[in-house]
Amino acid sequence: MTFADQVIMYHDTLDFTGSLPDQISIMNPYKSSLQIREIARAFYDKFYGDDQKRHLILGINPGRLGAGSTGIPFTDTKRLASVCGIPWEDSDTHEPSSVFVYRLIEAFGGPEAFYSRFYINSVCPLGFTITNAAGKEINYNYYDRPDLQAAVYPFIVENIRRLLDMPCRNDKVFCLGTGKNFKFLKKLNDEYGFFGKVIPLEHPRYVMQYKAKEADRYIDDFVKLLG
Repeated sequence: MTFADQVIMYHDTLDFTGSLPDQISIMNPYKSSLQIREIARAFYDKFYGDDQKRHLILGINPGRLGAGSTGIPFTDTKRLASVCGIPWEDSDTHEPSSVFVYRLIEAFGGPEAFYSRFYINSVCPLGFTITNAAGKEINYNYYDRPDLQAAVYPFIVENIRRLLDMPCRNDKVFCLGTGKNFKFLKKLNDEYGFFGKVIPLEHPRYVMQYKAKEADRYIDDFVKLLG
């Protein structure tokens, strides 16, 4: 069984059966769209069609315009087509985080070189949305409300266990987000001992929103830390 086969099996059985706090909706692209499942299959077969071990890079939880639109973390439809060579004709999504991640991937020598060493997922593998005061659906993070974090805590623990059932290295894990996501994952790791160490990296969204002019420096830092 290839790494790709295990990822697809993981996606196919990914389900949250608990209760969520009021006004918060869960987002599971692998259940909501057959096309997303097919695109994800094509992506993972292309870049993960082997059995070699990889290090995990864990984000927060999927967003609407990245994994929520393609099933692939930090990959909007523009990067999916232009960089990964997998066309998507039905929609055209643009996510700033995806722009940063694929600039990083280019610095590593391209998607084949990068994805042969790393597997990107999230601390919480399913995303959340909430409707704001203007009536617009927006992304929500698992740590944005204590009751949401408590509701998904067992799901997160089980998710990390399942990720480590794949051929993922556990000597270290890279955490996207140096604030709340890192604090949560570090505490979780202290309790369960999933990884030898947790290495924090600035979240791509933070870089693109607040430090865009310094993006090249952050990419250099990422390359050094990822090794």
